[in-house]
Amino acid sequence: MAKVRLYLEEPLGEGQSVSLTREQAHYLFGVMRLAPGDGLAVFDGASGEYAATVKEAGKRGGVLHIAERTAPLALPPDLWLLFAPIKKERTDFIVEKAAEMGVRRVLPVATDFTNAGRVNRARLQAHAVEAAEQCGGTFVPEVGELRPLGRVLDDWPRERRLMFCDEALAGGPADLPENRGPWAVLVGPEGGFSEAERARLHAAPFAHCVSLGPRILRADTAAVAALTLWQTRLGDW
Repeated sequence: MAKVRLYLEEPLGEGQSVSLTREQAHYLFGVMRLAPGDGLAVFDGASGEYAATVKEAGKRGGVLHIAERTAPLALPPDLWLLFAPIKKERTDFIVEKAAEMGVRRVLPVATDFTNAGRVNRARLQAHAVEAAEQCGGTFVPEVGELRPLGRVLDDWPRERRLMFCDEALAGGPADLPENRGPWAVLVGPEGGFSEAERARLHAAPFAHCVSLGPRILRADTAAVAALTLWQTRLGDW
């Protein structure tokens, strides 16, 4: 894997030249100290990874030459992560780990006991990009807008199964059906789920309620534990 990897939003192809934004130029030339002629890896989240060379370098911009494709697009499993936002740094952590561990969409949801009233979607998307750059991924998960959990469940696609991590089941089984179709994982806020939310989820035909072990986990720990459980049982690990 190349020492420097950069995500570029525009579609990439062999032989093209790509102009850099001021922020990208600062990262490549100010932070990573690349100079004209130096190589790096770039990816667009849609067609794979490419070898690239710095053609022009400046404080406010630059140009890259895109050479051959070095790796195809590697999509993660069709898995979503639904989580209730918590403190800023810990929410950032959840999004970063979701990108590293292999999800396609990250969906913040407002539950009855969610403490955070809003999220900065652009900042969270930037964290997902950085995580993909650092972990060698060629896909960047989309971070959605914060929506009430009830509305998300109202619009739920019936073909997608939901692994509901219920802290009230601590110490119970973590059985999952052997179905590798579309899935989602739901972890709750610091205060847990309300009785009304828990009752609705237990009654939902698409939901599978599981325990994450004998102890009640912090929200950010629960997200990592839940993704690990799903990936080892039904994912690409």
